[in-house]
Amino acid sequence: MPRALLLLTLLATTAAITRAQWTLHDAHTAADLRGIDNVGHGVAWASGTDGTILRTEDAGIVWQLCAKPPNGEHLDFRAIQAFDNSTAIIMSIGKGDLSRLYKTTDGCQSWHLLFTNPDKDGFWDALQFAPAPNPGAPPSTRSGRVAVSRVVARENYGVLLGDPVANRFVIYASTDGKLEHWIRFGENSSLHEFKFDITPYKGEGLYAASNSNVEGDPSSGITFVTGGPLGAFCISAAWSDRGIGGYPTFSSFKSRIPLAQSVSAGAFSFASRGQQTPTLRSHQLLVAVGGNYQQPGSISGTAAWSKDGGAHWHPATTPPHGFRSAVAYDTTTSTWITVGPNGTDISTDDGRNWRPLRPDPAFNDTPDADQHWNALSLPYAVGPHGRIATLRPSALPSK
Repeated sequence: MPRALLLLTLLATTAAITRAQWTLHDAHTAADLRGIDNVGHGVAWASGTDGTILRTEDAGIVWQLCAKPPNGEHLDFRAIQAFDNSTAIIMSIGKGDLSRLYKTTDGCQSWHLLFTNPDKDGFWDALQFAPAPNPGAPPSTRSGRVAVSRVVARENYGVLLGDPVANRFVIYASTDGKLEHWIRFGENSSLHEFKFDITPYKGEGLYAASNSNVEGDPSSGITFVTGGPLGAFCISAAWSDRGIGGYPTFSSFKSRIPLAQSVSAGAFSFASRGQQTPTLRSHQLLVAVGGNYQQPGSISGTAAWSKDGGAHWHPATTPPHGFRSAVAYDTTTSTWITVGPNGTDISTDDGRNWRPLRPDPAFNDTPDADQHWNALSLPYAVGPHGRIATLRPSALPSK
């Protein structure tokens, strides 16, 4: 091969590698993946059907197939929350005792059962822990019984959500740092002050789609999104440091999100930009995505945004080009990214307008490079049939 032609070939190959949207990984599994959690420093965990759990310690170059939990070979693990390369907790879904929590502390060599759904008609949907703390943040000044210092280990405060049982949303909290004890809101005196009295409408529930439909922790409050035949809603319940007479107060609200509505539609995911302290919650910008999962190509009601912490919502002017199950915010490029079965979209104006992040054949992207995704934990995305990838920084616009 002539030297000039060889040089051009090498340059073209380099460009293809650099400009590709996703770097696909070989996960050595055909499981459908919906759980993904990026711990950082090259460590990430993923989970899915048939008791599948994966872990990487080298930023996705190699994915380790973990040991399956006891009696968990046929469980569908929709959520995984990891704290380092050794410790993680996973949540399975299903009616009654098919909804379970397991924990590992030895890098997924073994798992032990933490908690099983006690409601025979219950169904768990999401598991989240407090955001990683800021070591320089001042301690909380709240005086309520559940108020705590914000300088705590992330695993100290977890929230577990499920579909309504007996006309009440199922919300559990763990505040002991060991994840061994889960207390249901309203069933323990230490959580009575939450006074969470928002009732669901008939058929309302959460979607166990990407484990990105709830944010917060029991020390400050939680926000989650729902769906169903009467539409999508944002439900928020939080402490305020600016209570009457200087004492903390607890308030909650339920606001409609202008997304698609039907038994298979609603809000499937949301993400926030801005600080998540109670006093600043009303200034948070939120972006929610969803639609009708039975009509993945429909663009109607697939995204909305709020600039006041979810109190009021506005539909996207230019929506994503189909149903979307997960959304995330990339702080480096100030870009929102949302994924679904038929594609990927990005927004650089805080969810007002979305445009497709389409594959580029000129750079050797496969025709479906933007498709078949279920969940995000940037820069990772996971999907059906063991599909897992890393989003390349060059795929997003620079500031």
